[in-house]
Amino acid sequence: MITKPDKNQVRKKRHARVRAKLSGTAKRPRLNVYRSNKNIYTQLIDDVNGVTLASASTLDKELNLESTGNIEAARKVGELIAKRALEKGLKEVVFDRGGYLYHGRIKALADAARENGLQF
Repeated sequence: MITKPDKNQVRKKRHARVRAKLSGTAKRPRLNVYRSNKNIYTQLIDDVNGVTLASASTLDKELNLESTGNIEAARKVGELIAKRALEKGLKEVVFDRGGYLYHGRIKALADAARENGLQF
């Protein structure tokens, strides 16, 4: 009996391929995205020093969201991570979609981050 690999295994394999090609620096950190069914999380990571420079998620109290697992919530997180990056003097980032397809919540987050001043 042949079993199909689950969706998360396929995503992790895709993410490993993407991560082999990109990494973040202090001047141009990696904007990492993790998406669960209920929430979405982002981090700005300096891979050279192994440090998280800023983070934002739907769990942040200042967002005050009613629903956290939708496109509107992802858009708000994109705005928040862009604001926090600009406060730290970071304009350019490398976008790491975490193996997720560039569609839906991931695309909404990326577009909102771009509109609020991040370049990638």
